[in-house]
Amino acid sequence: MLEGLEPISHETIYQRILDDKNADGTLYTHLRCKKKRKKRYGSSRSTRGAIPGRVDIDQRPAIVDSRKRTGDWEGDTIIGAHDGGAVIASMVERKSRFTCLSMAKNKTTTAVIASINKRMLPIAELVITVTLDNGKEFSQHKSMSDLLNANVYFAKPYHSWERGLNVNTNGLVRQYFPKKIPFDSITEYDLQRVAKKINNRPRKCLGYQTPFEVFRRSCEKRGVALRV
Repeated sequence: MLEGLEPISHETIYQRILDDKNADGTLYTHLRCKKKRKKRYGSSRSTRGAIPGRVDIDQRPAIVDSRKRTGDWEGDTIIGAHDGGAVIASMVERKSRFTCLSMAKNKTTTAVIASINKRMLPIAELVITVTLDNGKEFSQHKSMSDLLNANVYFAKPYHSWERGLNVNTNGLVRQYFPKKIPFDSITEYDLQRVAKKINNRPRKCLGYQTPFEVFRRSCEKRGVALRV
C-alpha cells in the first residue's frame, strides 16, 4: 500500500463498529448510512411497470464488467423529501468514477430523460453504454440511446449490486442533500458544486487520483472539451 500499512477489509471495520454499537458506543453514528435494520432485497414479484424496449443486463458486453475502457455509465434517480417534487438524476462512469448530476423538475420520464440528455450531450462521445435502474422514469430510454448514440441496459429488479458504483455514489450525494430536504430548493450551482466535490475526491481504487483527473485524460484523447 502507498501508506506502507497493511490493508484492512471493509468487513473487519464493520464488525468493529457493530461490536461498538452493541456496547452502546457511537461509532455507527459516523457512518454514511445509519439505518436501524438491513434492507431486504429480492421480492418474488416486482411492482414496477414494464419498460418498453427493455434490454436486460445479461445482454450487456462483457467488457463493461472489466472497467478497461471509458464510456460505460450507470444511472439512477435520487428522490427528495416529498413526492412530486424535483429529483436528481445521477450518472457515473465505471472506469473513472466520474459523476454527472442533473436536476429534473419531477420524476416523470420526460423530465428525467431530458435532464440527463442535456447534461450528457456535451460528452456524448464518451458514452458507449448506460445501465439503469428499472424505475418508470426511464421508460423513454430510447430518446437517450438515440441522442447519445449509446446502448442502454437495465439491471435486474432488486439487484442493486449490478449498479453498485451508482448506489455508492448516490450515498455520497446524500451526504450533501439528505432525504429530509425538498430538492426544489437546490440550485444548479449547488448541484454542480457537489458534483465537483465528488469528482475531485482522491480514490484509492484509482491509485489516489481523482475521478476528474482520470476522466479528463480520456476526454483529451478524444478531443472532447470537459467543462465542469
